[in-house]
Amino acid sequence: MRYVSTRGNAPILDFRDATLTGLAADGGLYVPEHWPMLSPETIAGLAGLSYVDTAVTVMAPFVEGVLTPAELRGLCDTAYARFAHVAVTPLVQLDSDQWLLELFHGPTLAFKDVALQLLGQFFERFLTGTTKRLTIVGATSGDTGSAAIDAVAGRSGIDIFMLHPAGRVSDVQRRQMTTVLSPNVHNIAIDGDFDTAQALVKAMFNDRVFADRFALSAVNSINWARLMAQVVYYFYAAVRLGAPGRPVAFSVPTGNFGDVFAGYVAAKMGLPIARLIVATNVNDILHRALSSGDYSKGTVQQTPTPSMDIQVSSNFERLLHDLGGRDGAALGRQMAGFEASGAMRLTNAQGQGCAPLLVSDSVSVDDMALAMRWASESTGEILDPHTAIALAAARRATVDRGTPIVTLATAHPAKFRDAVERATGFRPALPARLGDLFDREERYATLPATYEAVTAYIAERASPSA
Repeated sequence: MRYVSTRGNAPILDFRDATLTGLAADGGLYVPEHWPMLSPETIAGLAGLSYVDTAVTVMAPFVEGVLTPAELRGLCDTAYARFAHVAVTPLVQLDSDQWLLELFHGPTLAFKDVALQLLGQFFERFLTGTTKRLTIVGATSGDTGSAAIDAVAGRSGIDIFMLHPAGRVSDVQRRQMTTVLSPNVHNIAIDGDFDTAQALVKAMFNDRVFADRFALSAVNSINWARLMAQVVYYFYAAVRLGAPGRPVAFSVPTGNFGDVFAGYVAAKMGLPIARLIVATNVNDILHRALSSGDYSKGTVQQTPTPSMDIQVSSNFERLLHDLGGRDGAALGRQMAGFEASGAMRLTNAQGQGCAPLLVSDSVSVDDMALAMRWASESTGEILDPHTAIALAAARRATVDRGTPIVTLATAHPAKFRDAVERATGFRPALPARLGDLFDREERYATLPATYEAVTAYIAERASPSA
């Protein structure tokens, strides 16, 4: 499998190099040259398989030529051995049609673990036996940072620098990052919002002198390998609810569009997905884009769902590329216009291409709280606020009768104790393995949100690439 940039002007890479590179040299995102198809018979054969067996079947076409199925299985076995539930991503039934897919049983209690534990294995595998060093830089609105740090802390040949918006992540999210004291881990709180942090990271990748000097790589969902790993749980859930014999809908709490795009990839691979419900909070750029074609930035509003407080969704570019006929030059011009003005209109092809599969909804804070209360009182399930956004959208979505709707439960409720307690009156406790989190020492730097300040900090601490 070969990988091309969404903007059409970067080297074509194999899976190994696309994983180590992250962002393409032309500012675009790497995508597979084509979507592999799984036959209905192959999908049906996933029923009853373990999560690892499912992962190997789904991901093998994407790593072809770099990893054998046996090698991929070994990496998956190691990555998912640390999950607290034997099913890795178990399903929970809420009522006759509504289901939860629990994605928070990994080491840092968030869905990002499903991909990042495996990405850490990929990095180690691809660096072993070389003199190459990687400098991972990332921006996090909360969960990516802790999951990425856990995946690479203490690994040789890797330094990680994670930017988070100061005061805009939960106390649990912050401490899960800043209490990891491994020498190769560096946390940076910037004076700005997530979009500012993400823009700084993109600027570093686009600075070819800096990027090449430190061999920059990515753990954000701009890295294809991370999205690839997330495709697996759509198949894992759907076959347990009757696929490919019947379609399944999914409702996804959405900020950066990575998790939704993984569902789109699953559909392109042949999984019968009835709808992908793109559930946003009041930071609704994706809802506006999908419902009216208006992809324009607003002012980020701070909410109880900080991982969704985003006005620029990086992975949306991958969808626009695919729906626009994979014309990299045209998309490059379109994205350049957006980056200059902060606004753009979807083309007719892009807008019409979304319609059959993707629907969207914007959920208010009040409706989020009502969804949390309904789940608690009617089903006994305690939800984090991000999952509640998606459940609220799922419960008012229009799908054919009898179609299961799976809400992706993206974080453990204890990561957002205050919001959960306000809505339900119940204050969830951290699992025992994180019970001493608030007694651990923190270490992080606070920097102004300027390119000069952040790159100077990194240059003083990172090792140049061999």
